Amino acid sequence: MTNNAHSASNDQSIKRGNFGPHDHPILGTDKAADWLGITISEYAEGYAKGHMTIRPEMLNGFDIAHGGMLFAFADTLFAWACNNPDGDGSTISVTQGSDIHFIASAPVDTPLIAVGRRHNTSGRSGLCDVTITDDQGKLIAEFRGRFRTIPRAQRS
Repeated sequence: MTNNAHSASNDQSIKRGNFGPHDHPILGTDKAADWLGITISEYAEGYAKGHMTIRPEMLNGFDIAHGGMLFAFADTLFAWACNNPDGDGSTISVTQGSDIHFIASAPVDTPLIAVGRRHNTSGRSGLCDVTITDDQGKLIAEFRGRFRTIPRAQRS
């Protein structure tokens, strides 16, 4: 078993910029991430950092971010951390299962930051954790996903 958790501090391999769903060769058709307004500011092998702001249409009946929106945000960062855009594209890592723990609420106009880190890979399976905070560093949610790496089906 290998532990390939990625350290984001001062790592030369991290690509920084303003990346969107269309900048990923595998995830480029992710209409949900596009609708959610998710942007990626950093990525590397096994690591991704992204941003999303809570809009009025993302609120539940309590006027806080709907849990499904937070889950979708975390799941998108999971996909970026587990599927490096600079890879050869011959395989994809897909979710086998996941859990999310909602710690605090996020009202409208809250800028959120999510950091995904892939770790504990064994063969074709592994774990990826995503932490969601607000722009003040307040913990909003913790997501853990289990993935499996499989051959990528070619689209016709």
